[in-house]
Amino acid sequence: MSAELIELEEEEHTSQLTAPTFKRILGLLRPHWRWMVGFLFTIALTAGLDALFTYINRAIIDEGIASRSIPLLVRFATYYGGLQLVQAALVFGFIYLAGVLGERIQYDLRKAVFEHLQNLSLSYYSQNAVGRLMARVTSDTGRVSSLMTWGLLDVTWAIVSVISSTIFMLLINWKLALIVFGIIPILLIIAVNFRKKILVEFRKSRRANSKITGEYNQNIQGVRVVKALGREDENLNEFSVLTDNMYSASYRAAWLSALFLPTVQIISAFALGAIVWYGGLESVTAGFSVGNIHAFVSYLTFMIWPIQDLARVYAEMQHSIASAERIFKLLDTQPEVQNRADAIMAETIQGEIEFDHVDFYYEDRKPVLTDLSLKVRPGEMIALVGPTGGGKTTIVNLLCRFYEPKAGVIRINGRDYTDYTLQSIHSRVGIVLQTPHLFSGSIRENIRYGRLDASDEDVEAAARIAGAHDFITTFEKGYAQDVGEGGNQLSVGQKQLISLARAVLAKPEIFIMDEATSSVDTLTEALIQRGMEALMADRTSFIIAHRLSTIRRADRIVVIEDGRIAEMGTHAELLKSHGHYYRLYTQQFKVEKEKAYGVAVPEVVPVIK
Repeated sequence: MSAELIELEEEEHTSQLTAPTFKRILGLLRPHWRWMVGFLFTIALTAGLDALFTYINRAIIDEGIASRSIPLLVRFATYYGGLQLVQAALVFGFIYLAGVLGERIQYDLRKAVFEHLQNLSLSYYSQNAVGRLMARVTSDTGRVSSLMTWGLLDVTWAIVSVISSTIFMLLINWKLALIVFGIIPILLIIAVNFRKKILVEFRKSRRANSKITGEYNQNIQGVRVVKALGREDENLNEFSVLTDNMYSASYRAAWLSALFLPTVQIISAFALGAIVWYGGLESVTAGFSVGNIHAFVSYLTFMIWPIQDLARVYAEMQHSIASAERIFKLLDTQPEVQNRADAIMAETIQGEIEFDHVDFYYEDRKPVLTDLSLKVRPGEMIALVGPTGGGKTTIVNLLCRFYEPKAGVIRINGRDYTDYTLQSIHSRVGIVLQTPHLFSGSIRENIRYGRLDASDEDVEAAARIAGAHDFITTFEKGYAQDVGEGGNQLSVGQKQLISLARAVLAKPEIFIMDEATSSVDTLTEALIQRGMEALMADRTSFIIAHRLSTIRRADRIVVIEDGRIAEMGTHAELLKSHGHYYRLYTQQFKVEKEKAYGVAVPEVVPVIK
């Protein structure tokens, strides 16, 4: 099973309410305690009025209807109507308060989660799927909000209904009340057992649904591969197995749910029978009235419906508690990279950069960089080349302080860069990635993203320097053109040029290009190269490239293999040494020629200038 499907299944696990979790959940209400008090007060009054109405109905039947007294019936009708108006206002009140309270709790949670996600280190995102994090911000916060409003409403209403019904039944006839109370434990035992079985089948159904969702996702995203390999029939057969599993679990859950309510009703019928039988006897021997029998039947209903609803309420509460625990776990996660207590704002990072015997690994016993030492002079262009997985991107990630060395030190201007705040480093580094990311909105908004105070003239000037202005003006709306979600309305090359313009506008002191030209055509690559040259003038820059023809002008080329510096020098020096770089360059040159001419090309010895 894929990691994504395992994560989807983990989302369905539920938890038991513990004291620390309960305390933290209640803590969410602290800023809104006035709203909560009003919410609980209106619910309690509404539930209490329900019980009072039944008591009034008893009086109407026994005193008004039985005596055929019109004035008495009018008086009861007036009381009843007035209380109904009061209850209507209370119902409006608790629904309104529930809506407001729920939105406020959800707002607070979403804001806290979003803010915390912004502060977490890059390593956290590499270990957690995007869909899983999205679930924290959306569905999990919604479930917790629902628990604190509608879940609390169900529980409060049920408790008040049972208590008020018990009080009124004892006031009417304590002997008959004890008979009714004897049925309640039986109903609770039945409800608990059904709840356990229904939850088991419900979880099976949800797990099957998660697998189906994952299968949908894989097939939609990989539709080209599916069609190219003619996998439609095989995929349909595999999908049928998944849907059959979900159907079986859902069928069992539905069957148990359907059986639960009739079972409760049958047991309740015995209680109703006891009320009618005992009430009938009492009516003959002790004058037990019809109104009293009617009241007992109604109060029994008030006590039974929470038990009937127990399975649903309990299941929802379990899922909400699990959502709360997942949110709290995220909020308790500490960033791996944090500002030191005595960190200072760097006035500039445009100085000498030194990697001093740096070791780094993402997982224990799997070193990525080993004893790496490198000094970079201010304004120097450093090209990092080497096989995939050698550690090139890790070097620039460490430089940006997305991660920190496990051993050794990185210095900027002769000072350990952990002495500086993260913001003062991040704000002075510009990055253009192999797969550029644009945000939904206009081209102008995307270029301005790195410097929000930039004028439209500044945006256009940056686009001209990056070589993006010409293609932007071909759009009907120009700089106001919407780029679509993730920039899907633009080509890869256009997105790269806009990313480059964004970096130009931000005026970084250190510039990083990570495979920025590997996915574009030759013409676009030339535009990007010109933009890079303009941006890299007088600033330190690091270029990661597989196309070695793009880094000939680098001040130094550093060959990284197995987390170490294999060799280092200028383009000419490395070719003369006939080492790692020479083999990489000649092999790539040979492959490019074979692609261009469609025939095998003999080993080529490059001309060294």
